[in-house]
Amino acid sequence: MQLQLYDGVSAIEHPAWPAGGGAGVFVGRQWLAALEETGCVGGETGWRPLPLGVARDGRTVGLAPAYLKRHNRGEYVFDWSWSEAYARAGLDYYPKLVVASPFTPVTGSRLLGGAEEQAKLIAGLRQLADDNGLSSAHVLFPTEDEASRLREAGWLLREGVQFHWRNRGYGDFEDFLSSLSRDKRKKIRQERRKVADAGVTVRALDGGDIAGEDWALFYRCYRQTYLAHGSLPYLSLDFFRRIGERLPGYCAMFIASREGRDIAASLCIRDGDALYGRYWGALEEVPCLHFELCYYQGLGYAIRQGLGRFEGGAQGEHKQARGFEPERTVSAHYIADPRFRSAIADWLRRERAGVADYVDQLFSHSAYKTLARDE
Repeated sequence: MQLQLYDGVSAIEHPAWPAGGGAGVFVGRQWLAALEETGCVGGETGWRPLPLGVARDGRTVGLAPAYLKRHNRGEYVFDWSWSEAYARAGLDYYPKLVVASPFTPVTGSRLLGGAEEQAKLIAGLRQLADDNGLSSAHVLFPTEDEASRLREAGWLLREGVQFHWRNRGYGDFEDFLSSLSRDKRKKIRQERRKVADAGVTVRALDGGDIAGEDWALFYRCYRQTYLAHGSLPYLSLDFFRRIGERLPGYCAMFIASREGRDIAASLCIRDGDALYGRYWGALEEVPCLHFELCYYQGLGYAIRQGLGRFEGGAQGEHKQARGFEPERTVSAHYIADPRFRSAIADWLRRERAGVADYVDQLFSHSAYKTLARDE
């Protein structure tokens, strides 16, 4: 087997893309190539695509979607304190090597291929960092098996927490509500009533039913939400349109209207047995509309489609009161400098203890009925 560094995923022929392994749409060639082709990565974005491949007999049998990063934005694993420590020591933390699906805090395969190919990729990523004087290499949101292999190879593991909803065979949304404690059930009904009383209706569009004007509306809403917070969106209208054209079966859009005007939209990505809430935005402020479009519409869709889980994105303790439950995530880190590696390893041990206590506290405040609590 030989390692090969590509100048972007677009340089890899589609038939050569490693298949199988449950990698999912977010590290599929179509998704990653669309990011490159539309300028969402590459150029001056600080995300330089450098996918690392493993070839056997001229055929690609393993792949890590790697990027040379000059900042830590769009990763959802925050290492500001590490870069600040490097700066205080007079050292450069950037550029660093990151294996990830850009702007996507979703757990999935990051080392495409079998066990032998993964071992080769892990060694190759470390070699790539060392040979080019990079401070570090990072694999974000890998699977549990990949994380184990990375740990065995000496990488440091870091834990995080997200909030995911699990489908317990609910017949409909009311069936789901009946599984919650009385106060949580009441709160959700009140929030949905506020949206309805404001004269808002929501329509759901699946895949090929999403027209060009729907994508344009969605992007206006998505962009406006970023601008309202004083920043620019990572993704472009061209990217979303390409995803809609190339991956229509993965897309579900919810559009909110009032008095004949479309005022907000959210986009979910469906992949296998899961639904992922990814992007949203609004042109008008309506109380609780965010909860309706980003959570309740997605929950209802997942129930109707018989999907096993719904992931609402990174962070957000407020999701727990709406039926989402804490789920641990992991990232893996190779720190080239042995002094910093030792210091960061100690820091991570203390952080893990805090994460464990935090998760225990979260589970003690479940939104679901318990024997110790009235309905």
